[in-house]
Amino acid sequence: MRAVRVPEEGADAPPPSPPPPRLERAVGAAAMALICLISFANVVVRYATNISFAFTEEYSVVLLVIMTFVGASLAFAADRHIRILVLVNRLPPRWQSCCAGLSLAAATVVLGLIVFYGGRLAYEQWEFGETSPGLGHPAWVYTVWLPVLALLMMVRLWQRAVTAIANRR
Repeated sequence: MRAVRVPEEGADAPPPSPPPPRLERAVGAAAMALICLISFANVVVRYATNISFAFTEEYSVVLLVIMTFVGASLAFAADRHIRILVLVNRLPPRWQSCCAGLSLAAATVVLGLIVFYGGRLAYEQWEFGETSPGLGHPAWVYTVWLPVLALLMMVRLWQRAVTAIANRR
């Protein structure tokens, strides 16, 4: 059993990490619960009456997208996003830092593109009054979550990066 070294009072302690992403956990849990509830209700009604709820597909899809983006945001906040560590861990520390910087830059570019083009799409759907095919709701209400949650992911990504840099010093 290894002894754990506890820093002494007044010693250089690592800076505090960002607050836990409680909002993402709550939104993800709510989205999952709603998907389960409306899907279960649809199955029960379909077997009992031979009629399906028309709204379940549109709502399930948007809730699944929200849950996916919120889950990815949680992964970035906890530094558990997908990486190829089998290769990176074999590199010298300097190259590992370079790979981390490259990963940060690539994720920022991809998320920035989602924010830009997702925002543009939502705006155009709003501007032209596009409606959803199933229920006839404004399509931008579903699409607006792409740029908003991609921006949240980018914030969590950079929070984690700043914390990692501060902990190294």
